[in-house]
Amino acid sequence: MTIASDPLVTSQRISTAVEAWLDAHQQAQLMIGNRWVPAQSGKTFESINPATENVLAHVAEADRADVDDAVKAAREAFDSGPWPRMSSHDRARVMRRFGELLEEHADQLAELETLDNGMTIGASKAFFKVGMESYHFFAGQATVVMGHTMPSAEGMFNYTRREPIGVVGGIIPWNAPIVSALWKIAPAVACGNTIILKPAEQASLTCLYLGELAIEAGFPAGVINVLTGFGPGAGSALSEHLDVDKISFTGSTEVGKLILQASTGNLKRVTLELGGKSPNVVFADAAVEEAVPYALAAFTTLTGQACGAGSRLFVQRELKDEFVEKLAQQVAGLKIGDPLDPATTLGPLASREQFDRVSGYLAAGKEGGAIAKIGGEALAGGGYFVQPTIFDGVDNSMRIAREEIFGPVLSVIPFSDEDDAVFQGNDTTYGLGASVWTRDVSRAHTIAHRLKAGMVWVNTYLELDPTMPLGGFKIGRAHV
Repeated sequence: MTIASDPLVTSQRISTAVEAWLDAHQQAQLMIGNRWVPAQSGKTFESINPATENVLAHVAEADRADVDDAVKAAREAFDSGPWPRMSSHDRARVMRRFGELLEEHADQLAELETLDNGMTIGASKAFFKVGMESYHFFAGQATVVMGHTMPSAEGMFNYTRREPIGVVGGIIPWNAPIVSALWKIAPAVACGNTIILKPAEQASLTCLYLGELAIEAGFPAGVINVLTGFGPGAGSALSEHLDVDKISFTGSTEVGKLILQASTGNLKRVTLELGGKSPNVVFADAAVEEAVPYALAAFTTLTGQACGAGSRLFVQRELKDEFVEKLAQQVAGLKIGDPLDPATTLGPLASREQFDRVSGYLAAGKEGGAIAKIGGEALAGGGYFVQPTIFDGVDNSMRIAREEIFGPVLSVIPFSDEDDAVFQGNDTTYGLGASVWTRDVSRAHTIAHRLKAGMVWVNTYLELDPTMPLGGFKIGRAHV
């Protein structure tokens, strides 16, 4: 594992295409009704490269007045525009064209995501592929959304229709903007809705790029709108707006509660994804050589900034020491550095705020009695880099085991038997994901059923399929 006090990234090779895009977007604007306009206040904020701490671009700061304009454009597009009235085949045709443009610009989007967010270029490309798989799935679903006919008495004809909701507000996080944006946009527009996308202020640039491609693809004005800005300004105004019919939010539990409260003005529908503290449970009979690389990926993918991260590793007591030793060896092989370098396997955290937060948890873990088997420190110098850290000697009552850190920090907790694994695994306020590693098929299904998580993997981790639902228990995820 690279350890350095000097800046890890002193320069980056940015492609000509992305450099030209950044140069062309120094005049910060919002996308409202297929038009690019400045924020009414004239305010902007900086987009920071987390690997170098250099300013990439200035971004328009939308506020309540801009939200009003965007909602008006989306409402007009829904109430009197062509999109909800198109045949499903015509909507699917526009969506397919958008998908083609996204694929054509895949390299630029992935590179821009890496510059803006800090994820490695390999992760950017992989998550773009995940996003596109979901996008193509929903584009195909546009033609199969249908109701039912019911048995009727003579002279009667009973049937149901699936109708679009209306204006949707999609508020996304900074950890994987492209895939999060596509997860919000695709199902909404496939069903005939219009959407206002509000990316996180820490990483907004790829969403603006998506907006340009949406116009080029032929989406009518007002169907897709992009408002950059802050949660307390644009996000809260969107959540409170009486002419918004649904909010789909991915982010922190604290903000999710505020959005739910704001929705009561017009009782809008709300979908919340609020994070996780997922248990990765490894039994003594597991295939260790297969489980170790997945345990590594479970807490280091996106530099640990993933809601489904397997940040609590439960290993059966007789296997724990061996497993932790093998895992530490793999962590030591990670290369920390320039996320645009294909050889880099761990990039920076996405922001100074997140760097300070994760650094605080590293200190809290050691103060609480946990033992850093490897890592345990922030990296001095430029950029928001921390060491990937395995904490041993952890029990489920420690802060590092209870709270979502959102960084490459793993808590290793031993367990004795199946009941103990289930009890400790479920001893959390979250319930998004979990994993079970065992060669015993019966045990795998039994434990998967008993773990209170919406997604349970068996002998794998973080595998996603667009045909599978995403849901959960407790405060990790809720649908209202």
